[in-house]
Amino acid sequence: MKPLLNLLAFAALTLGAGCATIAQTAPSPTYVVRHLNTPEGERDPDLTAEGAAQAERLSDWGFGPSPRAIYVTDFKRTRQTAAPLATRLGLELLVYDPADTPGLVERVRAGPTPALIVGHSNTVPDIVEQLGGARPGPLVHEDFGDLWIVGSDGATRRLRIGAEATVPDAPR
Repeated sequence: MKPLLNLLAFAALTLGAGCATIAQTAPSPTYVVRHLNTPEGERDPDLTAEGAAQAERLSDWGFGPSPRAIYVTDFKRTRQTAAPLATRLGLELLVYDPADTPGLVERVRAGPTPALIVGHSNTVPDIVEQLGGARPGPLVHEDFGDLWIVGSDGATRRLRIGAEATVPDAPR
């Protein structure tokens, strides 16, 4: 009887360890947002008052697991979009080259994850697609406030950063 109990105990420990490993390595989503509201026609503008207010709402993060890395380009508008969230989470902003989407995707996949990428109207569609998600249509100047959640399986959700940061059906 004792050998059977030992075998059962060993099996339980082995299965438990396997489950813990699976839980720890579960893939995380990647979040992609275009910088928030800016005036049209300026090369490196600050966010508008509306954009700054949206950045504050973004910092209330209710879209899923909080980012452990935040990637921005070297423009004021992407930095200002991410700054309130980075401050709240105690993260440094990681600068990437907007002309090197494959390099960005490689960095994001290397971790830490989940990650938030703040891009531009001309980079967000490529970023989402190269992460394996469904490519968004072209973005125009007025397209501010959308957040794409790209799962490791390519499932893509587009949410709106609105008056409430928490989205009830966001993946957890």
